[in-house]
Amino acid sequence: MDKDQLSRKLAVILHADVVGSTALVQLNETIAHERIQNSFKFFSEIIRSYGGIAQEIRGDAILAIFERASDAVVAAIAFQTLNEEKNKSFEDGVVPHLRIGISLGEVIVADSTLTGAGVVLAQRLEQLADSGGVVVQGSVSETVPTRLPFDFESLGEKKLKGFDLPVRAFNAKLKSGAKVPAPEANLTRKTENPESPQIPRKPSIAVLPFANMSGDSEQEYFSDGISEDIVTALSRVSGLMVVARSSTMKYKGKDIDAIQVGREQGVQYLLEGSVRKVGNRVRVSCKLIDAGTGLHLYADRFDRELDDIFQVQDEITQKVTVELQVHLTSGEQARMWAGGTENISAWESALKADDLMARHIREENNIARSLAKNAVALDPEYAAAWTTLGMTHWQDARWGWSESKEGALKLAEDAAQEAERIDSTYPGTYTLLGMVNLTKGQHDLSVKMMERAVDLAPNHAASVALYAFSLHLSMRPDECIRQIKRAMRLCPIYPSWYLIPMAGSYLQKEQPQFAHDALKLATERGAESILARVWQVITLVDLDRPGEAKELAGHILDDDPSFSTAVWSGGLEFKDISWNSKLEQNLREAGLPD
Repeated sequence: MDKDQLSRKLAVILHADVVGSTALVQLNETIAHERIQNSFKFFSEIIRSYGGIAQEIRGDAILAIFERASDAVVAAIAFQTLNEEKNKSFEDGVVPHLRIGISLGEVIVADSTLTGAGVVLAQRLEQLADSGGVVVQGSVSETVPTRLPFDFESLGEKKLKGFDLPVRAFNAKLKSGAKVPAPEANLTRKTENPESPQIPRKPSIAVLPFANMSGDSEQEYFSDGISEDIVTALSRVSGLMVVARSSTMKYKGKDIDAIQVGREQGVQYLLEGSVRKVGNRVRVSCKLIDAGTGLHLYADRFDRELDDIFQVQDEITQKVTVELQVHLTSGEQARMWAGGTENISAWESALKADDLMARHIREENNIARSLAKNAVALDPEYAAAWTTLGMTHWQDARWGWSESKEGALKLAEDAAQEAERIDSTYPGTYTLLGMVNLTKGQHDLSVKMMERAVDLAPNHAASVALYAFSLHLSMRPDECIRQIKRAMRLCPIYPSWYLIPMAGSYLQKEQPQFAHDALKLATERGAESILARVWQVITLVDLDRPGEAKELAGHILDDDPSFSTAVWSGGLEFKDISWNSKLEQNLREAGLPD
């Protein structure tokens, strides 16, 4: 059985359709579309307030699901009551009335689409409703508490298309003189978070991890690679704010509430999708969602040969920019897919290499290098693969995994220069050159390279964060803090290491309390234990809290008896070497050995 066939659940399903939409469009197409969309947005807000989820729009219809039948009925009648009042203000005849049907049944989530007999039944019941009316299944009417002010008028048993047995149907109405019940407090989703990032003025989007529907866990890298490529392409558009993929990985494999995710990530839109790869065929499904309402703005499915996957990515990205009405400069249009390849085998090798390299483990870095070499052998003009290859050499130099630090840096720089020759607009090349020059102690050149990378990909959180790190080591604390905060906005669920250069910059500004607060948050977010605690020791000494500093230093030695102040400091290439001396002095004062 297909994997997506297994995603089933019992739900209360609401289906609403616009009455006579074709006739409305013929009266005035522009006004009709605008009023219909406004009605759907208004209805989706009511649905959410009563604990439901507005799942999608299908042409001139809206589909929603609820956990409780009473919530669906109240939401439906609340909308019809309020919509009737709103419609009284329209005098041009373009008046959108809805019919609503509500059923109880099983739904199936397949390729991010809601289907199943319960959905079909809700559609059939909606067709029985009068304009502005609500028709419910018998089992729905029976589960609504009698305390609620509704009357259910029997329509008898109805023979509905697609169903063998007759279905009991009822008109649901508000009792005469009664008021629509207000939403229960505990039904309103508690998504408000004072720490949620503010939504920017320009269009903003989070690309959720595409689901792997191939039935093979080994294909996870493939679906992740597609969503990563789309994020990377969109990150190069200055008129758009794009959240980093690392910030959305928490949602991988989970059912999500679009409105809650939108608030957590601070974006207006979400792009979700799925990938099914079988042999030389691939199916990619995607949906663009309004995170403010949960409504689906655009949906598409691509069934293609595997070699066409790059065209599919391009089409999805282009469609997103069109739907979000983002203007692309000629330069942005040209570099949307900078550094890419048309060789599917090279692309797959590079994807696996990137994943392994990012784990910062020596053995896996070696495997990543072999994969990157394979990618450039398959396509010598693949700039991104050359950059990945260079990064594996840089890691060797940075972490002491090579017999010759200088030799490893030379190999990294050679790979970067090859990437730059192939495509001078690929941002990753300049991030690599920035890290190489930083490790060589060429701080000004490092900052210049990092600035170039960020100019080419203004929304790429990792590039911005590494730019901030370069500024930190270059003793430019105000700029570092500004850029690391920018990276945090681009990646709301950011890696804890972002807080380390921020804390170090506050120390450079002689603001140790701010540094202490940042490091406390870093440890709460799971920062590498030794790294965060070493900086905490330095900060506690500056705060004149020697007892706490010595106690924490003791814990560091318990975990790592071989810890050396000089070795730790030697891994930081500060432009002002006297800063290294200051850090070492603080560590010695706390009792850590040379």
